[in-house]
Amino acid sequence: MSHRRLILAAFVLALFAGPSLAQEVRVYGAAETVNPGDVARILGTPEARPAIKMRSLRLLDDVKGGKSAPAERVATVDEDAAAGTPVTKEPSALALPVQFGFDSAEILPTARRQLDALAEGIRLLPAAKPVTIEGHTDAVGSAQYNEQLSQRRANSVKQYLVATHGIDPARLRAVGLGQHGLLPDLDPQAAENRRVQFRGE
Repeated sequence: MSHRRLILAAFVLALFAGPSLAQEVRVYGAAETVNPGDVARILGTPEARPAIKMRSLRLLDDVKGGKSAPAERVATVDEDAAAGTPVTKEPSALALPVQFGFDSAEILPTARRQLDALAEGIRLLPAAKPVTIEGHTDAVGSAQYNEQLSQRRANSVKQYLVATHGIDPARLRAVGLGQHGLLPDLDPQAAENRRVQFRGE
């Protein structure tokens, strides 16, 4: 595959396969009370939020003597930003610091209060509204191990919401993202990265 196609494929993958990496996230602390109304608003209809508009995608390459110089190719994106118009970014996901047993997917009792409030918020949504449950880890350990652990933890949260609160399992999708969705402006090994994140689809 040419370098141009590799760059384009990487960009498209980041754009469409990784929505959780490009969204505004409301991160709750362990002692914070989760408001079910806020949960319903954040996980609600995505169409109500400001959309990111993109005008074009250009691949720039430097052609010398009829041959491309792959190392100098750069993918660029032009965003359509209205001049002088402030854009308010509403959270499109929320993250809870769900406590699990060490190296396990067992939900500790201290996490149940926030998960119970989250479940109340999901119940306020339309019955067919899907919700994605994302397991996240910090950057300690191997990427493969962290992906597997985060998947088990996301599955555990889904199981809790179904068994304890009767939420239809068909509307919940559990995914493990491991260390691939670290929070910005934090040390990759910071404890805050170990979280379960929720977003509406």
